[in-house]
Amino acid sequence: MRKRPAPTAGMHHVALFVADLAAAEHFYVDLLGMAVEWRPDARNVYLSSGSDNVALHALVADYSGPQHLDHIGFILNSPEHVDDWFVFLQAHGVVMKTNPRTHRDGARSFYCLDPAGNTVQMIYHPPLAKIVG
Repeated sequence: MRKRPAPTAGMHHVALFVADLAAAEHFYVDLLGMAVEWRPDARNVYLSSGSDNVALHALVADYSGPQHLDHIGFILNSPEHVDDWFVFLQAHGVVMKTNPRTHRDGARSFYCLDPAGNTVQMIYHPPLAKIVG
């Protein structure tokens, strides 16, 4: 049996199919603060917040692919930032799936929806916050 290769550096890229590219770009750029990294054409845009990459691909009308996404998460540096983001996004009309809550492991998070209906988690997770903070 082959030995497992060296560990990955973590998940820093997500690609999403979205029905409304402009609304998705507004959510990730104007509300979450990501920057446009590359726009190869009118149907695709690549975003980054410095150490990650989110690709938004305009959904083709007849797409019926098998992909399903549970959620993507954005790491925050403190539990208070979770509450700040909740208030900010709610004030901008973002649909909330949950209220902020503290988990058994000390993490704190909430879930909301991006304009394409993808679930986005805003989370303070102590071990990750130390690394990316």
